[in-house]
Amino acid sequence: MLTDHHREARRTAIVRLLRHAPVRRQQELVRLLKREGHAVTQSSISRDLRELGVLKHSEGYVLPDNAEIAARTQDNFVTVAQFVREVRTAGTSITVVKTTIGSAGSVAAAIDKAGWQDVVGTVSGDDTIFIATADARAQSRVLDQLRESFGV
Repeated sequence: MLTDHHREARRTAIVRLLRHAPVRRQQELVRLLKREGHAVTQSSISRDLRELGVLKHSEGYVLPDNAEIAARTQDNFVTVAQFVREVRTAGTSITVVKTTIGSAGSVAAAIDKAGWQDVVGTVSGDDTIFIATADARAQSRVLDQLRESFGV
């Protein structure tokens, strides 16, 4: 069983590797970490990248400070706002957020962490997030929060 110490050492290695050279795929990162002696799986890397706030850009994975993103805030919106392209409704209880390619997971995580009471749940793909709300009024409130938070 891995300890917190192992997880932190692995995450430190991830940050170092991403600062050193572009990494385009999680499998590539798994290979690099295994070469250094870290016990990793693709799912652990995925979780680490999400929790570190790493975003996927067209050239590969990008650390928040390397992407010239402002310092993290409690709600994480400053970190991911630049990746949100559009917010629109789909019916009376689904809101769609379009992001840059590879950024939807990070943006959805920020929305989930915000703990908005009107959000029933989020589902993200590569560049699209579906946000479910209970009804049209809740959707309207969430739409306002999204537009204010992301400036779209």
